[in-house]
Amino acid sequence: MTKIIASFPYKQTVGSCFNFFVFCLFALLVEGCATPVGIDPVNIQTGYQLNTQNALSAGQPSEATKMILRRNGLMDRFENEPEKVLAELHAELKPMDDEDKLFALAELSLLHGQKTDDHAYFLAAAVYAWSLLFPDDGHGVQLKVSDPRYRLTYDLYNHALAQGLADPEEDEDDEVEVLLRSGTYQLPFGTLNLSFDESGLSWGGYQLEHFISTAFLDVRGFRNRYRTPGLGATLAASISSGTTSNEVVGSRRLGPRTKVPVTAIARLQHARSSLAGGQIKGHLELYTNDQVTTVKVADQELPLEFDPTAAYAYRLNNNPIYSLELLNFIQGGLFSGAIPKDRINDGLFTLFPYRKGKIPLVLVHGTASSPLRWGEMINELEGDQRIRENYQIWVFIYDSANPVPYSAGVLSQALENALNEFDPDHKDPALQQMVVIGHSQGGLLTKMMAIDSGNRFWNLTSDKPFDQIKVSPDVEALLKRTLFFKPLPFVKRVVFISTPHHGAMAAASAWVTGLVAKLVTLPQNMMRGLAQAAASSGDEKLLSKLRRPPTAADNMNPNNPGLKTLASIPVAPHIPAHSIIAVDGDGPKEEGDDGVVAYQSAHIDEAISEKVVNWNHSCQGQPEVIEEVRRILLEHSSVLHRN
Repeated sequence: MTKIIASFPYKQTVGSCFNFFVFCLFALLVEGCATPVGIDPVNIQTGYQLNTQNALSAGQPSEATKMILRRNGLMDRFENEPEKVLAELHAELKPMDDEDKLFALAELSLLHGQKTDDHAYFLAAAVYAWSLLFPDDGHGVQLKVSDPRYRLTYDLYNHALAQGLADPEEDEDDEVEVLLRSGTYQLPFGTLNLSFDESGLSWGGYQLEHFISTAFLDVRGFRNRYRTPGLGATLAASISSGTTSNEVVGSRRLGPRTKVPVTAIARLQHARSSLAGGQIKGHLELYTNDQVTTVKVADQELPLEFDPTAAYAYRLNNNPIYSLELLNFIQGGLFSGAIPKDRINDGLFTLFPYRKGKIPLVLVHGTASSPLRWGEMINELEGDQRIRENYQIWVFIYDSANPVPYSAGVLSQALENALNEFDPDHKDPALQQMVVIGHSQGGLLTKMMAIDSGNRFWNLTSDKPFDQIKVSPDVEALLKRTLFFKPLPFVKRVVFISTPHHGAMAAASAWVTGLVAKLVTLPQNMMRGLAQAAASSGDEKLLSKLRRPPTAADNMNPNNPGLKTLASIPVAPHIPAHSIIAVDGDGPKEEGDDGVVAYQSAHIDEAISEKVVNWNHSCQGQPEVIEEVRRILLEHSSVLHRN
């Protein structure tokens, strides 16, 4: 058998092997590289952001809008020729439906408006969004509720409307002021003609003005920002410096620097069918959150968007009363300089105009303080729909160095004045269910609204019967108001927070009370009254009061006869009383204090509930305190409803 052996050149064999080796190596490398189509694992936050980012949250189009651009080969062109791309997309809109393209136009117009500050594109975004939400057939938005674009369309409309109507002269870093007025506004594809009835600017007897968009405000200092999602641009409005000719009951009791949460909408007529022609017509409407919460559009009852926390924070921002609190305690009368001249001068103010059927909730601040210190509690209570619908919040401001009975007399008179103003015929039963809450010294004032003192305070002041003191009618009224107390018939519940019923620790020092007496300025009418009463009677007790008039610090001395007398008088049995007591530290509450008031001083036997919180004296803004107040208020309103 003959063997035949194939013979190959050596170089050819080596070269083939080398090529084969390179091919195999290349194949292995390719296997380790990414394929043309595949996936990259990301964390849950990144994954969510990739699917939900949009013009408002990330400054770039949403994935839904990018799809429209990619389908039409416009992704790169939008970066370089945004106005041409928007014009082409607008021209390609079908007469009906076409919601995908309509949404893309709304979002891209807002993006281009942000880049160029061209208000025409902001208004175009609002028009596109309205057209998508409320097409002319009245069937409403064609998007499913589960579609992320559904809520985003409302947000695009709300933000675009505010920016489109913003003052073009404002600097970039300024607050965004929205100008509400009739006019013809330019659109990229035509014009928008808006009418506005300025009679709708009246609120609480004042003209609303200076509308600041709250969408561009960051709120600091509050634990929560309460916001009602819905339709419309949220604004904080100021009130004019003088009342309108159409005076409203209670207008003079609106607090200083009032900011009103309002919402503006532009109600567009046949916007969808008018897009092709480019002539859009509409009407600007303004709503305040204390009067209207919903609006009817295309046979749908829709919630209005409101941002009350931002409006309230704007009201407190740089408020001069903060800096006056301590100085006002020493000098007195300084708060009045921060209060507009057209407002009432008895110290009682409302957050909103009087509303029939709502229970008054009166907040009384403590020593060297002001109503601003109730800010956290007010925000939380106003943020609770159950509280907001049943209560109207009033605040009392006073010179806290004045004698406690004097300030209590001012409060009592102010409450009676307000009820006579709001309801002279006593037709509103809710006003007769008042709740008064006092913090620290304010708790002592609160208690005096709910006790029968008889003549005990007068007997500490004079040895002569009151009817034997011959003074002028105004002084007689002052003395009666200051030294004789009966439960106010309309006060139905009281709450004490860190209240020194048996005295404050610092006030036990004669050095402290003496220093306060040398520093503070007491009211002239009180000094004139004491002088007239002392001169007419020759009574030694009255003369001693005149020589060394008592201050609030004296009245909170644990050894003060007046405070001991007040502590001995229980709250009237028909008025439920509640105590909230702060104890700083972890020891037994009976041995504790809040740095100013000891537990034993704040405790009263007649309280039907007592809540002890682990905090210092200034506890009125703490969650546990607010939750206890919320519980008490809900209990109070539920009892009334059951009856």
